[in-house]
Amino acid sequence: MMDTDTTLDLFLNYLVVERGLSRNTLDAYGRDLSRYAEFLTNAKIADPALVGSVDILTFLTGLKQTGLSARSRARALVALRMFHKFLHSEGFASGNPADRIEAPKSLKKLPDTLSTQEVVRLLEEPSGTENLDYRDRAMFEMLYATGLRVSELIGVKLSDLQLDVGYLLAFGKRSKQRIVPIGEEAVSALRDYLKLARPFLQKENVAPQVFLNRSGLGLTRQGFWKIIKRRARQAGINKNITPHTLRHSFATHLLDNGADLRSVQMMLGHADISTTQIYTHVTRERLKKIHNLHHPRS
Repeated sequence: MMDTDTTLDLFLNYLVVERGLSRNTLDAYGRDLSRYAEFLTNAKIADPALVGSVDILTFLTGLKQTGLSARSRARALVALRMFHKFLHSEGFASGNPADRIEAPKSLKKLPDTLSTQEVVRLLEEPSGTENLDYRDRAMFEMLYATGLRVSELIGVKLSDLQLDVGYLLAFGKRSKQRIVPIGEEAVSALRDYLKLARPFLQKENVAPQVFLNRSGLGLTRQGFWKIIKRRARQAGINKNITPHTLRHSFATHLLDNGADLRSVQMMLGHADISTTQIYTHVTRERLKKIHNLHHPRS
C-alpha cells in the first residue's frame, strides 16, 4: 500500500525527469493534484490504488460546483489520467480509473487579436531614441515577424540570432528547437537595438539574452507584459492586451493573406495542427462581421 503523498511525489518527480514538462505545466498539474489529494483525504481514501471511476467523477463534480471552468476541469482530468496511468505502469495499481471518463465540454475561446492598423500603431509607438525605445521597438517587431511565444522571446540568446540570413533559433515547449524566419523590418530594428541600446543596458553584466531590463538582466514574462500593456495604452489601443496578442495577430494575419495552415503551424511551433486551426475560426468570424456590415441583404 502506498499513501497519496508518496505516490504524488513519485509522479511529480517522473514528470520532471522523464517527461520534461515546462514549469508552467508542472505548476498547473501540481495545483490540480493538490486539490485531488485533499479530496481523497476527505473521502478517507488512503491509497490512490483504491480509487474508482465514481470517485473521480465525484471529484470533478466538486470542481464544477466551486465554479472552476470546463477548460480547467478538463486539464485536471488530464493530470488525473496521467497520475493513474503512472500508478498502473509502475505496478502500484491494477488499472486506470480515469481512462474512460470524458473531458468536460468547453467552447474554445477565440484569441484576441489586433487589426493590421492597430499592430502598426503598436509597432510605431516606441518612436523615441532612448535605450528602452530601441529595445521595445525591436521586441514588438520581432514578435509580430516571428509569432514567438513570449517565453521564447525573452529566452532568445545572442547566439540564436542569424541576422545575416534572416532567421533565429527558437526553443519551444519541451525544449523543441525550430528555425524561424525574421522579416526585414524586424532585422533592421534588432540591428539598431543591438548597436545603439543593448551595450548601454548591459553595463557590467554578461547576460546572454538578447532583451535586457534596466538592470542589464534578461526580461521576465511579467516585465514584458507590463511593457506591452503600457505601450498599447500609449498607442490608444483599448483592447485587452496579453503577452500573446502579437502571436495571435501574427497567425491570423498570415492566414488572412493566404498562408497555408501547415506553414503557420511550423512557424508557431505547434505539435498538433488542431491547435493552429483555431485561427481559421478567427478568420471566419472576421469575414462574417464584414459580410454583416457591408452586404445589402445581411
